[in-house]
Amino acid sequence: MTADKILINFSQIFCPIDKDRPLKGEEMSQATIIENGFIAIKNGKILKVSSGEPEKELIGDHTKIIDYNGKLASPGLIDCHTHLVYGGSREHEFSKKLNGVSYLDILKEGGGILSTVRSTRSASFENLYDKSKRLLDQMIIHGVTTVEAKSGYGLNWQTEERQLDVVKELNHNHPIDLVSTFMAAHAVPPEFEGDGDAFIEMIIDEMLPKVKEDNLAEFCDIFCETGVFTADQSRRLLTAAKEMGFKLRIHADEIDSIGGVDVAAEVGAVSAEHLMAATDEGIKKMSESNVIGNLLPGTTFSLMANTYAPAKKMLDAGMAITLSTDSNPGSCPTSNIQFIMQLGCFKMQLTPIQVFNAVTINAAYSVGLGDSIGSFKEGKIADIAIWDAPNVDYPLYFFATNLVQDVYKHGELVSKNHQIL
Repeated sequence: MTADKILINFSQIFCPIDKDRPLKGEEMSQATIIENGFIAIKNGKILKVSSGEPEKELIGDHTKIIDYNGKLASPGLIDCHTHLVYGGSREHEFSKKLNGVSYLDILKEGGGILSTVRSTRSASFENLYDKSKRLLDQMIIHGVTTVEAKSGYGLNWQTEERQLDVVKELNHNHPIDLVSTFMAAHAVPPEFEGDGDAFIEMIIDEMLPKVKEDNLAEFCDIFCETGVFTADQSRRLLTAAKEMGFKLRIHADEIDSIGGVDVAAEVGAVSAEHLMAATDEGIKKMSESNVIGNLLPGTTFSLMANTYAPAKKMLDAGMAITLSTDSNPGSCPTSNIQFIMQLGCFKMQLTPIQVFNAVTINAAYSVGLGDSIGSFKEGKIADIAIWDAPNVDYPLYFFATNLVQDVYKHGELVSKNHQIL
């Protein structure tokens, strides 16, 4: 079979080991690194990845050959935790953070999530769409080809639906593929102040059925944290969502460990997010229950804290982990997943191979797409990041610089030299 295009002369090709499931524990230290290799693409999918020169039978009259002499190739990066769609911004809280005011204290003062809720409720569809598209444009030139996007800045049906509609429209129009998560349980809205139970019941009775009926999200998420939602409330919501056919995620152990990890294990959540305050017992439960630990070091950095999630302890316990931006207007205003990868090395002491596995094959399983993206297995979608780097170590060593040169989505060049085509 002849290829439509063949990318040749790579110095290295990073190939995650594809076990048809997330990589766990020591497996995350393993990968196939092909030297002096090529990637053959047919109909937008991986035809062959190998070392040396492509075989003659791969090359037809119409095969396009693209020379990437000395470059590194990896599967397209997957940002599996973002709060993509929101109104306004929160730079006015920055000085408070610099003066030591905590995240939860800012929330109590009416800032934080509630500030963004006010801005998002007043924003039009067009405003939210344009703002989110600009973020996606920044993400794709950094090598991201798939993004998980949460709602959660509406806290009422009208705005939550608008956020989800923006994600749906962007998924049709933008080169990046989007996976939608419904997260109305991001905070207790002012109109339900002091009565989180009633808000949870309203989500279950009124919002979740509409999301399912209109197919607006694949996942349901909740913020299980001190001053937000309890473990019991989280269990109630996620159990109801599971019965309706949603896949599950949970924000857990971000600041305090209040039982969110236990809920994740009990209800069979695909992932538990944040986990900076995860305990040894919680890590053991997640490992035994095959809950993916979605780690967000950019949030710790942005909050100017020292509580990075215990990634190495999780790997020692046999967990699967991912790394994501947590891109949002308050606790992690960034669109640069490469910086997150570098924090994984510098602050969590993960190796480059562990980091690349976290943002490719494991992130693919975190968003429910492990059978189609995340590795260079033959037949998978040809989502590819081309790095201006000679080897897999270099992009983690040479920090704070966008080293992705070109990006292919479904086998087509969508970004070249940091410019969207």
